[in-house]
Amino acid sequence: MTSLPPDKASTSLAPVSRNGRALSTVPNNSNLVMLAEPRSAAAEAYRALAANIQFSSGDVQHTIGVTSAAAGDGKSTTVANLAVALAEGGRRVIAIDADLRRPGLHTLFGVDNTEGLSSVLLEEQAHLPLQETVAPGVRLLASGPLLANPLDALASRRLDQVLSQARALADFVLVDTAPAGALADAAVVAPRLGGVLLVVSAGKTKRDAARRAREQLERVNANLLGVVLVDVKGDDNLYRY
Repeated sequence: MTSLPPDKASTSLAPVSRNGRALSTVPNNSNLVMLAEPRSAAAEAYRALAANIQFSSGDVQHTIGVTSAAAGDGKSTTVANLAVALAEGGRRVIAIDADLRRPGLHTLFGVDNTEGLSSVLLEEQAHLPLQETVAPGVRLLASGPLLANPLDALASRRLDQVLSQARALADFVLVDTAPAGALADAAVVAPRLGGVLLVVSAGKTKRDAARRAREQLERVNANLLGVVLVDVKGDDNLYRY
């Protein structure tokens, strides 16, 4: 067991593997703590999560999706901070916002969203409109304009081409998807990825929603790497895993 000092502006994230052992403990808030406070305990915890993701994935391709059981569980914040943590040490990371209904990565990174994944899926343009971010080594493929039928766009063969292009340009590709507990989008995207993390809020997510999300991912044979449990009530002076 490892103890980490609490971050006053954060709650705890505990990604748990299938055998019930937590991978690490990660503070989570609405900001990019990896950039705002790179020497904080919160940032160190994200680095621990990044390291565990690398070692736990084994031979799995480093293309990892992050979804949630319900909206507002912090999946986009997890993607953004994890991307920054993975990019440390010179790794190339591409974050893709595949939540074409309620995108959030462009806001977290402070970049434009006029062009992105939806543009590529519809127009089949040859290049990916990747944007540099303030985090060295991290590029973002924003969601792009909202679509009338996002599920159909994500189900197209063009998404496979986008993922293949991204893999060729990066050491890690992180894909933010819509909540699996409520929408079919994640189930369409997940089988094309090396693995998936499921974000669940201990104080918000209904048990039935979490179960539906897990079952939906398992039904399509997604490689569920673990569950990220947020908003855990516990000792204010200790993070446990």
